[in-house]
Amino acid sequence: MKSTPYHHGALRDALLAAAETVLRRDGLPGMTLRAAAREAGVSHAAPTHHFGDLTGLLTALAADGFRRFGEALRAAVTAPDARRWDGARAYIAFAVANPALFQLMFRTDRLDDANESLRAARLHALQHIAAARHMPATDLSVAQLGEVLGGWALVHGYTLLLLDGRLAGLPRLAPEGTTADALLDAMFAAADAGRAGPRRHD
Repeated sequence: MKSTPYHHGALRDALLAAAETVLRRDGLPGMTLRAAAREAGVSHAAPTHHFGDLTGLLTALAADGFRRFGEALRAAVTAPDARRWDGARAYIAFAVANPALFQLMFRTDRLDDANESLRAARLHALQHIAAARHMPATDLSVAQLGEVLGGWALVHGYTLLLLDGRLAGLPRLAPEGTTADALLDAMFAAADAGRAGPRRHD
């Protein structure tokens, strides 16, 4: 094993970067404290010192993911030329670029939900999801929360179907030459027109 000197703060960051590399390469089943230490080139005891156990490491990694995720959403919805669904496109793009990390971020069974850093990072991301509808992330009415939840469920559901490979065959059902981007645009257009859910029976 290589030996790399780090000062205290840099070692924690290096372990998180190493853990993300292991997660991306080997998936969650391959993630262990020893694997992260080996990838970072440090002693096997180093992750325990900084994170306590595997849940602590995964929680810190998920919190870091939510912070980066939130920043990607913020950049999309606050850009001077931002369009209506740019936040959703940034949401999907982050997941596609970081599929293993994205799925970990929503695996509450593997994370410490009481961790304050994770809670703050989740709220940070939620604030920008709500901001896409020009709403705060707290003190919402039930109607406002329903609007935020509806948009989030639409985009998150699409994202999970995409990551699971469930959308690969859809273009074959559409006219020749239809792309995945065109289908995404069609989904957004259906949502804008109120056609994304069941038809009303008036």
